Amino acid sequence: MKRKLFLGMIIGLVLLIAGCAQAPATTDDKDTGSETDVVTTASIVDTEEAFIKAISKDGTWIIATIDDLEISSDLVLDGDFVNGKKDDGGNDIVQRKIGLYTQDEDRNVTARFTLTAPKLTINSPKASIEHGTFVGDVYVNANDFQLKDQKIEGNLYFTTPEAQSTFMMDATSSVTGVQELKQ
Repeated sequence: MKRKLFLGMIIGLVLLIAGCAQAPATTDDKDTGSETDVVTTASIVDTEEAFIKAISKDGTWIIATIDDLEISSDLVLDGDFVNGKKDDGGNDIVQRKIGLYTQDEDRNVTARFTLTAPKLTINSPKASIEHGTFVGDVYVNANDFQLKDQKIEGNLYFTTPEAQSTFMMDATSSVTGVQELKQ
């Protein structure tokens, strides 16, 4: 009798352990049908090639330089991007930023950089250039463009009345050339 009880307890224990053990995870290459529209990440760049890729329509929502860059070709900030945050209505927030600076963990600007190019065209909506210097002319095709603590050593042209009327610049930003509508 003791032998049957002991054997029954062993079998029960084995079944309990086997039942509670986690099955090994399997991976298969089946398509789940979901797609990512935009990956909200930053590009930290210090080369011409990396910067040009980051500002393309296939780039990232934020482009952060970590050094001065001098680029001999015209630049185009293209594409619609979201920053990974939601507004009060639960909608993705559209934003695109060129950050010409570095910051510490408390978000204090620790260094500012200069980007030089003949021309920078802004096609991304709700784009901004922040905390550095751009040397060259800026052409704005998109609405809600902003300068934040930014200096433009050149002209700022708006290609539509809407682009001009939705433009914002804070008190610490400046443009050394003209700011005008150029259709």
